[in-house]
Amino acid sequence: MSVLLELEEMTDKMNNQPEYIANEKDRVFQLDLKESGSIQIVLCDGKVSVIEGEADDPAVKLRMSDSHFSSLLKGDLNTTVAFMTGGLKVEGNVGLALKLQEILKKYQSL
Repeated sequence: MSVLLELEEMTDKMNNQPEYIANEKDRVFQLDLKESGSIQIVLCDGKVSVIEGEADDPAVKLRMSDSHFSSLLKGDLNTTVAFMTGGLKVEGNVGLALKLQEILKKYQSL
């Protein structure tokens, strides 16, 4: 399954059970994936959407391989280790990258 399909499945879970994102600030997380290119995760008005392409002003950019992002979606990636070893590069607010991981983690078991 492609990373984009995995992300869309996660987005469906989030929008169907928005209790963990309802109070989140509006922001854009940009993923720059080695194989799939740029993908935006947009939080707006308590909903999540996925848009292919680069954002004008993302809150944070995450650069990694597709396989690392797939592992992140599944909860199998230790982001701290990935960051320290260069498998994950963050441009912008590192705290927001951790916030994205925290949000995803809440939906992994649903």
